[in-house]
Amino acid sequence: MDPAEVEFLAENQMVSIVPNFNFERIYLISGDIGPFRAGLPVQVPIWMATNLRQRQKCRIIAPDWMDTERLEQVKEEESQSRYFTKMPSEHYMVEGHMLLGVAAEDIPHADEIRTILKDIWDMRMSKLRSSVDAFIKTGGSHAKLDHLTAMEINSIRPLLPHALDELYKLQKVVR
Repeated sequence: MDPAEVEFLAENQMVSIVPNFNFERIYLISGDIGPFRAGLPVQVPIWMATNLRQRQKCRIIAPDWMDTERLEQVKEEESQSRYFTKMPSEHYMVEGHMLLGVAAEDIPHADEIRTILKDIWDMRMSKLRSSVDAFIKTGGSHAKLDHLTAMEINSIRPLLPHALDELYKLQKVVR
């Protein structure tokens, strides 16, 4: 998958909005959404929430995991652990980027959340790079990396198979 495909998957995550309009239930292939009643929260996919927010038809309610205290706790756990910890959302970085990009004024402490998400991402990427480095140096043939998100896996996809192919070629020449 490329980053656009990962983003497409993340856009289907559900988020609460508070619409400022009334509309009946919408029937989609992925399931029914609505009805929409002005002032009453309703769950919609992120793609719909961002679209409605851009047209100023709703206010987005931040997901439960998008809280500074909770994210600080996740950041602390990640920094203390040698291994990857479970993230609060499978698509935390993509969801955060989309929601904060469109509705930063709807989300309390948006700048802090953006910074914490970036810190978590940087920690996990550093851990991933060192894991890949150790894997290649030990000549491993397989690895188990729990709790990686699709975007994190996607970030090493262009590098790892190529590096392993080159390593295999070098080992083949030496033998």
